[in-house]
Amino acid sequence: MKLLKKEFRLCMHPTGFFMPLFSILVLVPGYPYGVCCFYTTLAIFFICLTARENHDAAYTLTLPVSRNDAAFARILLCVCLEAAQLVIMALFIPVKNALGAMPNPAGLDAGPALIGEGFLIYTIFNIIFFPCYFRDINKPGKAFLFSSTAVFLWLVLEIIATYTVPFVRDVLDAPDPAKAGPQVLFVLVSMALFALGTWYSTVRSGKAFSKVDLSL
Repeated sequence: MKLLKKEFRLCMHPTGFFMPLFSILVLVPGYPYGVCCFYTTLAIFFICLTARENHDAAYTLTLPVSRNDAAFARILLCVCLEAAQLVIMALFIPVKNALGAMPNPAGLDAGPALIGEGFLIYTIFNIIFFPCYFRDINKPGKAFLFSSTAVFLWLVLEIIATYTVPFVRDVLDAPDPAKAGPQVLFVLVSMALFALGTWYSTVRSGKAFSKVDLSL
């Protein structure tokens, strides 16, 4: 907890405080709502960039902590932002539907399945970004390029799936309350994949960071 507190105080970038608020974009008709998650990944990139400029790794490792602990604290900070973004999105989805449910031509409608998609987006991002970043903490842009490319590829496939894949089109993207059960199950499965994927990413990141020569 002390390391997490240090991350919030010394590494948190201003974008980390307001990027999750971009979940309000679910109120915009015809917007690809999955892109809301991208803004939070951008904040994560800025956090890692700020840490590099402030030589945070050199400072952190003067503390009585292991490199695994240091990697875990950074990832935990970012997971907090990801969770906050999805909670805010979940709060705005009922508002969007109360204002009038309109079919979204650019991907999933504002419904439970959208939260599940958010967990999957962050799973993809975390699995790619953090191990790549902790292999070379001086090049967060490289890690972000790979992970954001994968995220946008997923978003394109998701939009296509809402038109071509029957389960996505007729179940996950359906406003029918009778489909709420499968949609909630999709959210739960996505949450499990997120937890498993982020744990896997944390293990790989710790191993990668342990091999980094910070003297270079």
